[in-house]
Amino acid sequence: MAMSGGSDDGQPMMEMNTTPLIDVMLVLLIMLIFTLPPVTNAVNIDLPSPSPNETPPPVDPVVNKLVLTPTNEILWNGEPISPGGLAANLQTSLQLPTEPELQFEPEAEASYDLSAQVLNIIKGSGVTKFGFVGNEKYRAFGKD
Repeated sequence: MAMSGGSDDGQPMMEMNTTPLIDVMLVLLIMLIFTLPPVTNAVNIDLPSPSPNETPPPVDPVVNKLVLTPTNEILWNGEPISPGGLAANLQTSLQLPTEPELQFEPEAEASYDLSAQVLNIIKGSGVTKFGFVGNEKYRAFGKD
C-alpha cells in the first residue's frame, strides 16, 4: 500500500488515501464476475440419423503396374510394351468406368532418360491415380 508521509509542519493531511478503496473495488468486481452465470452459446442443429442399411460397396481396385528394367524395357503388368503401346493402354484404362491405379516402379539400374520419357507419357495421358512403388527397397544407401 502506498502511504504518503505528508509534511512535518504539524498540519493534518488533507489528501485522502484512495489505495484501500481501489483494493476493495477490485475485490468486489472479481466477486461480481465469479457470481455471474456462464454464458453458453448453443446452436441447435438437426443432424440426419444414419440408416444401418446404407453401407458403400467394397472397392475392388484395379492396379496396373509399370516397371522399367535396366535393359530399357517397359513392362506393363509383366508384359513388354513399347512407348506407343503404353500411351494406348493408358488411354483405354482412362475410359473404364472406374480409373485403375497406375503403379510406377523403375528398377535400380533403369535409365533416367527412359524414366523421364515414360513419366511424360503418363503426364500427357491425364492419369490421376498414380503412385511410385518399390522405393523402400532403396532406402539404405551403401548397403547391398
